[in-house]
Amino acid sequence: MQHSIENENHSMLTTVREFADSLAGSIITPDSVDYDEARGVWNGMIDRFPALIVRCANAEDVAKTVKFARNSNIPVSVRGGGHNVAGNAVLDYGLVIDLSEMQTVTVDPENKIARAEGGAMIGHLDAATQAHGLATPAGLMSETGIAGLTLGGGFSWLRRKYGLACDALIGAQLVTADGDIIEANAEENSDLLWGLKGGGGNFGVVTRFDYQLYDLGPDVYFVMQYLPTDKMREGLQFWNEWTKTAPDEVSSIAVLGYVVPSEEIPSEYHHQETLIFVAMYTGNPETGKEVLAPLANFTTPIVDFSATLPYIDVQQVFDEEFPSGEMHYYWKSRYLAKLDDNAIDTLIELNAQSPSHHSTLDIWQMGGAMSRIPATETAFGDRSAPFLLGIEANWEIGEDDDANIAWTRNVYDTSAPFATDRSYLNFPGFYEDAESMVDNAFGENMGRLRELKKRYDPTNFFNRNQNIKPAE
Repeated sequence: MQHSIENENHSMLTTVREFADSLAGSIITPDSVDYDEARGVWNGMIDRFPALIVRCANAEDVAKTVKFARNSNIPVSVRGGGHNVAGNAVLDYGLVIDLSEMQTVTVDPENKIARAEGGAMIGHLDAATQAHGLATPAGLMSETGIAGLTLGGGFSWLRRKYGLACDALIGAQLVTADGDIIEANAEENSDLLWGLKGGGGNFGVVTRFDYQLYDLGPDVYFVMQYLPTDKMREGLQFWNEWTKTAPDEVSSIAVLGYVVPSEEIPSEYHHQETLIFVAMYTGNPETGKEVLAPLANFTTPIVDFSATLPYIDVQQVFDEEFPSGEMHYYWKSRYLAKLDDNAIDTLIELNAQSPSHHSTLDIWQMGGAMSRIPATETAFGDRSAPFLLGIEANWEIGEDDDANIAWTRNVYDTSAPFATDRSYLNFPGFYEDAESMVDNAFGENMGRLRELKKRYDPTNFFNRNQNIKPAE
């Protein structure tokens, strides 16, 4: 019996060595000196132990890895930027298809197209495109991976002018569950391109994203003000009305939170409840300053960081607040049907109950260009809600996990009377009630998505995501 086990282990090791020798990239095992670093992701609460991490160098490596995992009956996860709050990039005992070495971005300025490899971060995309005075809708933090962001929809400062990140997606290269490398664009596998526009990582490993670009920058006008506690209710009422007439060039967020101690903020305000106005104007900064003046002049703020800034700097404003691997994160979301006085009072009260002064309730202004795209035109689905509530629990100490998770879930439940039944799947908690959450998010697109899943991944090989079950 012992001899049989030894033979089996030797055979497996030989197979892994042969597989490793076939790759342009590299394999990391639990014995590797960089294993702990390689298995770490942005959310410090995620602590998982893969059996193998395959750092792919190109699409061919990804294809070989998919075939190896299928033939070896090993479950897989896919790591793009590793920024997914639920930690789906890594799994226990399985194989991680790691794209973190695939970060090249090339730009065709004449046709206004960017082609970015699947492991690229928003910062890589911004740097390459802004060199030509161009940009594409892509997130709010430079350290976010483009893959998960785009496949899940992708909100950015450009959302109301140019739509979501997935709306700017005009083509992709993908490795299927069979290990085939295929293209998806308007002429080739157009049904798959439709599914990649918000349908998550259900259909394969996207090794290249092709984006439509738009003229922008280098400078934009940006508002960021902290309001005193006694102006929170009035401020939200004002902001709610102001958003109804704001032009498409304006994208804003009203943030309920606490003043985190900083040398730039007077100490007497530290740890106080606050409302933060954050907004960007997509266009000429002088025009933006005029358009955003009503918001910027609402009241005398605790501190005012508003300024004309390079667009790249705006994309990095929040990076320091959300360090990779250093904090614990648990985020959920709801689309809000309204922001009336009852909703405002409820959210202010819930914010006051937060066990961590790093946590926030972010109310995103929706509407504009992103809302004019019909629900069935992309997999992402319905876009009619006027606001998105991001419930962001962020904390430092592991012993506080239960309290912060409980607070997030309580906010989610308590906000139900003024919310829709849909969530933004990039802020999913840990995918509790995953089936109903996914069904509600995709709505009338679910049937088409299940058929698409059946065509490209009939065995649900790629299932560590906002999972869509293949049609029967």
